[in-house]
This record gives sequence, structure tokens and C-alpha cells, in this order.
Amino acid sequence: MRSKNWEMSESNTDRLSRLRATLRQHRQDHLLAHWETLSDDQRTALLDDIEQINFRALDELIETQVRQGHPFPIPRDIQPAPFYPFEPGIDLVAKYADAVKKGIGLIRKNKVVAFTVAGGQGTRLGFDGPKGAFRISPVKNKPLFQLFAEHILGTNRRYGADLSWYIMTSPQNDAATRAFFVENDYFGLQGERVRFFQQGVMPAFARDGRILLDQRHRISFSADGHGGCLLAMRRSGALAEMAAAGVEAISYIQVDNPLVRLIDPLFIGLHALTGSQMSSKTIPKVDDLERVGNFVLGDGRTMVIEYSDLPEKLARARDDRGHRLFDAGSIAIHVLDRGFVEQLTADEGHFALPWHRASKKVAHVDDTGRRIEPREPNAIKLEAFIFDAIPYAARPLILQTSRAEEFSPVKNATGVDSEATARRDMNHRAAAWLHAAGFEVPFRNGGEPDGLFEISPLLALDAGHLREVLTTPPRLARGAANYLG
Repeated sequence: MRSKNWEMSESNTDRLSRLRATLRQHRQDHLLAHWETLSDDQRTALLDDIEQINFRALDELIETQVRQGHPFPIPRDIQPAPFYPFEPGIDLVAKYADAVKKGIGLIRKNKVVAFTVAGGQGTRLGFDGPKGAFRISPVKNKPLFQLFAEHILGTNRRYGADLSWYIMTSPQNDAATRAFFVENDYFGLQGERVRFFQQGVMPAFARDGRILLDQRHRISFSADGHGGCLLAMRRSGALAEMAAAGVEAISYIQVDNPLVRLIDPLFIGLHALTGSQMSSKTIPKVDDLERVGNFVLGDGRTMVIEYSDLPEKLARARDDRGHRLFDAGSIAIHVLDRGFVEQLTADEGHFALPWHRASKKVAHVDDTGRRIEPREPNAIKLEAFIFDAIPYAARPLILQTSRAEEFSPVKNATGVDSEATARRDMNHRAAAWLHAAGFEVPFRNGGEPDGLFEISPLLALDAGHLREVLTTPPRLARGAANYLG
């Protein structure tokens, strides 16, 4: 009788024969340099890694992006991008009202899904786990995932919907993310309405185009960027599921922003009414050189130019009234047509979005099996960015929102965009909603809320909604923790 180990070895032999020819054809046969020293399990792992790679698509990328380093192609003509304002003028009041009705109609018919890019770990926050499991709310200390789940539940209750939530994890945090949801009973959502799939990866390259080995039996992979979520949606079957369910719009957010509105009827409605294939939210920048992307018209096409690529002269430019000319910051909140994503990913071998080249320090194993820990950047990584889809979209739309209402990412352990600033801004927004609803809110001299305030999305989704649901004044204690849920 053949043993299980023998059968595995035979299978690996067959796979090796097929993949060795592929590697030789694409000049990557060094990946098998340590084959004879590997255990059977290690050989299986290495072959699994190799089979993840689309070598046909990789050859062109290596030639154009790895061996050569081309700077970002700055458009010749760069103008400010037009956008819909946060507060509509008299000419837009009726349109905004129609958009809200349209958005609510799509939500009620479950024509919209929530989509969260959540592949990151909490390492920079000093947290061991998926970033979405990081606890952030000012009173109840709820994790990010719970805030988003409650927003979906609150939306379902308000509009009589039953929305699905798609969450893109990474190979590093997929198992932990799924376990976190199971442990918390999906935060009240039905498990079948929450769909997880993994982000794609790209190998790291030496400057000569050779793929690097992290270990003798493992390829050095890294995430393929938030733009890779479009490919991941197709490869995972998520796009096909959405099509079968009649979904029209995908509401995209990233996991690190606790103030974000996952499902915004106005935003979704404007997107649909204008026939936009991809819509984006923007906020005014805090200063000329804020580290956010800039919405612009580049040679007549709506696009985002990264803060590092926009010429400083333009970043500091002013109009006739002294206002910042390029003031539309990108905050990674989008709505995409499902059909548009299908269009962009129709040929996986030639992904429509460009790849961005980054020079990085990458530890690796050389052909002798020696571990190399570089002191200087030695490798090239490639990433795709979601905002690079905007120039391909028909009628792209930009809607301005308020930083205080919808943008306070938690990225750093201290300082700007940290846990402290996110908690502060959540507290400020809750107090502002209560004040706008006409309730007595205790403030210190200078306008700082006197106490902690938190409003669950299960109770209200915005200030106007809070006015509707709170029929009696809440008891708000000065200097205390005040929770409404």
C-alpha cells in the first residue's frame, strides 16, 4: 500500500515538472534553488506559492516597472476638479433631495452592498490583531468592525433593508478576522450576509527582476494594494454573487476610519442619478501639503494625484479670493458600479489599473541559502491604488463632505491620525449631533465637550436622524461618560 507521504511526493513531482518549465520560460527558475534541501511539506508550500503567480502578466511588469523606474506621469494641464458641495446652494437643493430619495430606494431594494478593505494589522497601533478589531469608541470602547456592523444594522432598520457586507482580508489576518466575527456573533448581523475574501498578493523583486525568496521554501509576498480589491472581488466570486443578487452599487471604505458612513443615501443617490461609474468623497485640506491625494482634472480627466507628486507650486496656489486652488483631498470613500468593476477586471492578465513602483528594504534568502538583512532599499514592490480607477470611469462624481462628520482615520500610535485624535473626533461629533438636535450639552470654556459622548449607529445615523428618534431630552452628565444606544 502506498503511504500518504509517497502520494504527496508523487503529486509534488508532477507539479514540479510542470512548474519547472514555466519558471525556466520566465527566467525565475532560481526559486527552486533549494529544492533538494526541502522537506515534503516545504516543497508543497513552495509549489503553492509559485502557483499563485500569473507569470504571463508578470513579464511585462518586470520589464516596465521593476527593471526601469518611471516617475509618475504628471499631466500637462492640471486644473482643480469640480465637486458637489457639502451644503447645497439653492440651485442644488432639489437635486440633493431627489438624490436622497433615489439612494433610499436603492438601499431598500438591496441594490447596494457595503465593502470594507480590512487587510491591515494593528501593528503600528501597538495592537496584535486585525486593525478592524482595534477598540476605538470613546465610551463603550467598541472595535471598528462593531461600529461598521452597527451602521449596517441601523441602516437596515431605518430603511427596511437587508444589506450584505463584503470584507476583504489579507492572508495575514483572514483567519483572525473570521474568528473575531464568530466570537462576537457577527455583531448582530446574519452570518450569511457577511462575506469575507482575501486580498491578492504580489511578489517582491530584486532590481534585476528576479522574484525574492523570504525563506528557502516561501516566496516573499506582500499585499497588492487597495486597488487589488477589484481583482480580488472577481477571483473570489464576490462579483458574481453581487450580479446574481441584482446589486448595482458597491459602497467602498477602508477599515481605519471610525467616522465614515458606510451607506450614505445622498452619495449613493447622486452617483445613480448622474450615471457615474465611480464616485468619491472629498474634504477641504487642513494645509497646502497635507498628506492626502488631490482630486484634479488632469488633461481634462478627473483623477487623484498623490501629495508627493503634485508640484508644490500648485499645492500652494491660490485663487483670486485667496482660497486654496487645489483643496479637494481624497479620503478613500467611493461608490463603484458593479458593472464598472467587471469591466476593469475582465482580463486578469492585463489589469486595467496601473501598478505603482516602490523601492523597499526586503529581507530574503539568496541562492546559497544565506539570510540577507539589507540596510538600504534592495527590492521593488508593486501596488495598485483604487483611485486610479477614476480616470477610466464614465461621469466620475466628487461629493464634498465634512472632516468633522466623516474623516478621522486611526493610523498611528500617537500624534496625527492616532487613537487619541480619532476618539477625540468621535466625541466631538456625538456632542455636536446632540447640540444640533436642541439638547443641553455640557461644554467647557473654549467649546470642548465636558465629558465623553457616544451615539450608537443603532440609535441614529446622523444628526437629523437623532432629532427624529430622540423625543425626550437625554440626561447628559457633565464630566461623565454619556452613551446613547
